[in-house]
Amino acid sequence: MSRTKPIVLVPACSRPIGDHPFYATGKKYIEAVRLAGCTPLIVPSVQPHELDALLALADGVLLTGSPSNVHPKNFDEAVHDPSLPLDPERDDWTLPLIPKALELGMPLFAICRGFQEANVALGGSLHQAVQEQPGLQDHRAPKDLSAEEQYAPVHPIAVVPGGLLHQIVGSDTIQVNSLHGQGVKQLAPGLRVEAVAPDGLVEAFSVSQAVGFNLCVQWHPEWQAASNPASMAVLTAFGQACHRFHQDRQQLQQRDPET
Repeated sequence: MSRTKPIVLVPACSRPIGDHPFYATGKKYIEAVRLAGCTPLIVPSVQPHELDALLALADGVLLTGSPSNVHPKNFDEAVHDPSLPLDPERDDWTLPLIPKALELGMPLFAICRGFQEANVALGGSLHQAVQEQPGLQDHRAPKDLSAEEQYAPVHPIAVVPGGLLHQIVGSDTIQVNSLHGQGVKQLAPGLRVEAVAPDGLVEAFSVSQAVGFNLCVQWHPEWQAASNPASMAVLTAFGQACHRFHQDRQQLQQRDPET
């Protein structure tokens, strides 16, 4: 029996719980995929030879945020603050996954760490401590606040007129939350800025030459997305793209079962 909903890959993070290693994904990202009208598939660590088979099952990719940072070895820097969490096991498979998904035209939506992963995977670099950069603000949320307070909107972003995000949200500015210590330093070649923070830090970008839907955002639209019109607009656009990809793939397989 053929399935009717697109499947969206959601990477798990590798992290210890007690004395044992686990693969874990935040529930809010799973619910965001469902709000987009798709079926989430949580993916643990993947070996390089498994990537193509995994992508053959999928109709979209949602790269999540995480407490961990992208390891700076991936953009030729040493670790700036050893006290901050890293997840090289996730880096090892999500970084090669990103260009493969884009090459297939598979819809890609990246959030926070995922936004940073996409920039690094495509040849860009990151500020490891945005708050230490001249002219840039502290984009972290105080840890002593409740989750409701940490994820509350704290600043506007300027949406680039005529870009993909502008088409989706239909506004020149939206209010966003901010919970990140890293940020874009050098934007990867071929990326198009979709929005910037008041201090000029890139808050959203897309891959201009990719044939499929793709949008990468630094904030957390998945947080209480159902009550946020801008978040729902983005998730709806992503979900619709996943449905189109799924339908196109089904039609191709009906014409040529060997594909």
